[in-house]
Amino acid sequence: MGLSKLSGLYREVILDHGDHPHHKNALPNATHAITLKNPTCGDVINLAIQLDEHDQIEDIGFTGEGCTISQASASMMTDAVMGKSKEQALAMAKTFSDMAIGKQHPQADMDALEDAAILSNIMQFPARIKCATLAWWALQRALLAENGNEEESEV
Repeated sequence: MGLSKLSGLYREVILDHGDHPHHKNALPNATHAITLKNPTCGDVINLAIQLDEHDQIEDIGFTGEGCTISQASASMMTDAVMGKSKEQALAMAKTFSDMAIGKQHPQADMDALEDAAILSNIMQFPARIKCATLAWWALQRALLAENGNEEESEV
């Protein structure tokens, strides 16, 4: 892919999240769940979200397999949205998706993405955009699903 082309700091953060992903666990009592696949790369993300009675993300976890970028992005996403409201998480998913296609956002929106904001550098590799955005698309689709669950699908 060319991780070697990224600066050392960005590469370290991505590799750390990829090798030691945060929140990589199943949530048996999830209120929202989805499985998304990226057939281009073979990535699979099973995302589970537990919203509390105030629509705050009380817990979030993911399982699945994939390339370092998809696993790192899922880890970064779960860190960034933990404790956020459903509306905040949806806004963050939109910011990330927009970033993936080169749209600009205010610095405050980018800061809200936490470590995931560094994935803007991945966007110079078009073949990796789906890898980086898979978890964020899963977040958006799960939170917008009418009953909180969506059947397995491909992006």
